[in-house]
Amino acid sequence: MGDNKKKKRRAKNKKKTAGEQSLFSRYIRDWVFRDPPPSATDDFAPPPVAGHRAADRVVFEFHSHSKYSDGFLSPSALVERAHRNGVKVLALTDHDTMAGVPEAMETACKFGMRIIPGVEISAVYSPREEPGTGEPVHILAYYGSCGPAEYEELDELLSSIRNGRYVRAKNMLLKLNKLKMPLKWEHVAKIAGNGVAPGRLHVARAMVEAGYVENLRQAFNRYLHDGGPAYAVGTEPFAETVVRLICRTGGVAALAHPWALKNPVSVIRGLKSTGLHAIEIYRSDGKVAGFSELADTYKLLKLGGSDYHGRGGHDESDLGSVDLPLASVYEFLKMARPVWCNAVKDIVLSYADEPSAANLEKITRFGTPNNLKGYSTRSCGKDVAEQCLSSWLTNDEKEGDEFEAIRRKLAHIDISNEGLQIL
Repeated sequence: MGDNKKKKRRAKNKKKTAGEQSLFSRYIRDWVFRDPPPSATDDFAPPPVAGHRAADRVVFEFHSHSKYSDGFLSPSALVERAHRNGVKVLALTDHDTMAGVPEAMETACKFGMRIIPGVEISAVYSPREEPGTGEPVHILAYYGSCGPAEYEELDELLSSIRNGRYVRAKNMLLKLNKLKMPLKWEHVAKIAGNGVAPGRLHVARAMVEAGYVENLRQAFNRYLHDGGPAYAVGTEPFAETVVRLICRTGGVAALAHPWALKNPVSVIRGLKSTGLHAIEIYRSDGKVAGFSELADTYKLLKLGGSDYHGRGGHDESDLGSVDLPLASVYEFLKMARPVWCNAVKDIVLSYADEPSAANLEKITRFGTPNNLKGYSTRSCGKDVAEQCLSSWLTNDEKEGDEFEAIRRKLAHIDISNEGLQIL
């Protein structure tokens, strides 16, 4: 009798689990393969993908880098590689810059992919926020397709960090010089590329090319690791400040690679109190190293990504190699979409309240609809907003009363090659 009850209970749980998985899959797919935008010529967002099957796995990649920070590939090449690997949603998370996002989004349109505009922000965790103390941490920020609200505030922070990276890299070279491994600044700057703030990877590559070490891993393990003989700090902000800023600008904040921290429990507990949403726990090698329990304890979303840089070799995880559970992606989107929707509202509303060229630029920062390129055609502000909203939001998200009020405001705005006019 008892065996029959157990069998029925197991069958019921199995049916419930299957139902949940079906719900998660349907929700994710509705967001990824959403309704087509009103204009068939819209290249502002990826077109709907025809012929996808319900059984196809929808691959998300939440952590990747391009040559705009310390990656080896251009954003276009990165997107193309992700597409070849079956990735449908790619987060570009360069270190302390979002400069590569527009190129990534433009390329993604060709493949029917979604880009999550992201950034990996360098910070320091210090419980008492005392300068010169604390542990280096990296915070991943994920934004909706429209990007951050109050972008100027985020950009100012990122610019400050990048400026500090120049000082940091020069200090590393001074330390290497004392270790009898002189490097020329011009060499490191050339490796980094024009306009790219140099990081440890660029210094490591210069060390390899100069013959001081055999490979990048040796450069980090011997000299450039946190606290290593050639390590130097920059002007990173406190992690608590970074998390608050991400939340304030319409982003989702996640702690990157917690397994690299000296005291992860303290960092996770402290950042949760300032608004941290998620932590990386899934890796391509299948290890989670107890961080799943920490995520449960502090009620944090569970994410993961390849942290792909394009270095080549067998020791690097490829794009799309981290197998994320459906439940994790579902929980992320359920939490993130309302946050991103509010950011869209703030950006479009700021334009409706003040229809200036500067505010129009905020709308098209990460992509430009065809009917706005060069302002070559006359467009109603309402039409522009509708096209943008269709690119950023699903049908149910853009049907609210608040967006309808914004549309009414924008109906009186005329955009042409002569500029903006209020009708």
